[in-house]
Amino acid sequence: MLRGAARLLVAASRPRCSRFSLSQRQPLQPISSRHVSSTPSPEPTTPPSKPPRPKTALFFPGQGVEKVSMLTPWLDAFPRTAKPLIDEIDSILGYKLSAIIQDGPPRKLSLTPHAQPAIMATSILILRVLEQEFGFDTEKRVDYTLGHSLGEFAALVAGGYLSFEDGLWMTQRRADAMAAATQAAIQQYGGEYGMVAVVTEPDYLPGLISAIDEFVGNGRSISTLAAQDDDADVHPPPIDQVLIANINSKNQIVLSGSIERIKTLVAHVRQFLGHDPRAVRLKSEDPFHSPIMRPAVEVMRDILAHEKSRASGRQNSEIVVWPGKIPCVSNVTARPFESREELKDLLARQCLETVRWWDSIRYLDQECRVRRWVGIGPGKVGRNLVGKEVGMRGKDVVKGGGVWAITDPSEIEECLRGLEETEHLVDEPDE
Repeated sequence: MLRGAARLLVAASRPRCSRFSLSQRQPLQPISSRHVSSTPSPEPTTPPSKPPRPKTALFFPGQGVEKVSMLTPWLDAFPRTAKPLIDEIDSILGYKLSAIIQDGPPRKLSLTPHAQPAIMATSILILRVLEQEFGFDTEKRVDYTLGHSLGEFAALVAGGYLSFEDGLWMTQRRADAMAAATQAAIQQYGGEYGMVAVVTEPDYLPGLISAIDEFVGNGRSISTLAAQDDDADVHPPPIDQVLIANINSKNQIVLSGSIERIKTLVAHVRQFLGHDPRAVRLKSEDPFHSPIMRPAVEVMRDILAHEKSRASGRQNSEIVVWPGKIPCVSNVTARPFESREELKDLLARQCLETVRWWDSIRYLDQECRVRRWVGIGPGKVGRNLVGKEVGMRGKDVVKGGGVWAITDPSEIEECLRGLEETEHLVDEPDE
């Protein structure tokens, strides 16, 4: 079945010739035996251009999708590609992350310093299987990349802005810094931290966001918070701050920070906004994208400013490659990175600032007219969020394209067949 998918992909990438171009071409003769005409030859006609294929986005998941043994199906199906890359993962990190992924226990794998590099590494392993086992040419077949929070590092690797070595190493450093920031807050302030998803009706979402901003930030932007120091006279201590960590869809946001403060905020919303949003505690014990993460921003800024690449052949070069090969959409701005310096700034800040996932999807769907969406990595959360936003009637059906996810080898054939079947569809503008 998987080899059949490989043949589909090869057929999709093979150039299509006119039916007259090869079969009726005459053999070349030596110059001396050719008849030279006195009449000028007609200008060669330009072959009609092939209709452009629908635009394609590759997206990668964030934390929370990790699963013990998630590498096993890939090792079993594609040992030639998976085994060397898994050895490389352990070598880059300096410890046996692969053993934690394969053997767990789940509690150990879900710890931020293990979960983040595990998800990022698994995502890139799946992409490498597509490239090496099925001939998938990422640069030629993909128009945009993006990733949810942690997934942005995999998106930058796929887009050619980071080597795999540098991307994985930075992911580990980021995860360590974020976990350390949580522990520092607990030691300094006490209390319980985490994240809570809030689900409401789409019509209520703008008012909900405004009310939360007013309640917790007094109108200040998250960018302002990211730039401030820890002077309590300038802003409240982190224990008193809750921020919107993610705007995931038209009806879901995620709050992050002190759990006690989040409960107070949700009660405030229920009392004064006239509706009762559903609040669900996420399993993460780290308050990602909240002011607690400010120390991690400084760690990432220092890495991006001073560390050199660890990739073979790029030693002593800057970690960030510019330009990349494929536009990559930033979590912070919901637009593609525009320069090396902007990328370094936004990548450092993104562990504190709101993940504008919904805005990113809307930008690609409405302004860039992306019609094919391919999720790469463990779990189906990303596919569900994307499908709900761009699919017809909230499903994975998109006019002129579709939404697919490759989380397991059994899903490769469906995805590649879908890409092949939509390769030559013309995206007609909406009337």
